[in-house]
Amino acid sequence: MRDLVALSFITLDSVMQAPGGPEEDPTGGFEYGGWTVGYWDDFLGNVMAEKMAKPFDLLLGRKTYEIFAAHWPYADGNDPIAGKLNSTKKYVVSTTLEKLDWSNSSLVKGDIVQQIKKLKQQNGPQLQVHGSGNLIQTLLKHDLIDELALKIFPITLGALASACLAMAQFLQVSGSLIAELQPQALSLPLMSEQEMSRKDHLPWERRLTRN
Repeated sequence: MRDLVALSFITLDSVMQAPGGPEEDPTGGFEYGGWTVGYWDDFLGNVMAEKMAKPFDLLLGRKTYEIFAAHWPYADGNDPIAGKLNSTKKYVVSTTLEKLDWSNSSLVKGDIVQQIKKLKQQNGPQLQVHGSGNLIQTLLKHDLIDELALKIFPITLGALASACLAMAQFLQVSGSLIAELQPQALSLPLMSEQEMSRKDHLPWERRLTRN
């Protein structure tokens, strides 16, 4: 049995798309690719190096696989991250791909949830998910993620994206927040009689039942 860890770069408003470069993923007219660049520092580099120092296999969605496969095999041979990613075993979840050209890559097809459960039950190194936002949604829905290793950047890319980008540049904000979360079942305490009585007098849209 091995753990599955999702390593994600994410903004304050939950954007994961195209953190690495302007042309990385312009799907949907996304114009803010490369939003991590101004925040990358030695601390974050050391955190990533530590995460990738131990043996792991990669589990990737189709889009992230295509982005990685177009970059890392052609990166500087002295780049330790490139060497690690090129040599590690890669499992690629896709309903459309038929052939994988990146070395040590295998397709995961059919019942994706059951296939990933089988991967987790195998003996082997940790399974890491990089990027792959759509795949992460499926994994979360089926309780298949053991740890969320989030790198949260002090930037928003929603309706106020342009203003926030300008403010970040003006203030010269740097750094990121590292959060490692292990999902657990949420158990709320039962309401007391007094709380129940108070709830019954609230407008219906403000009520929250916990029992």
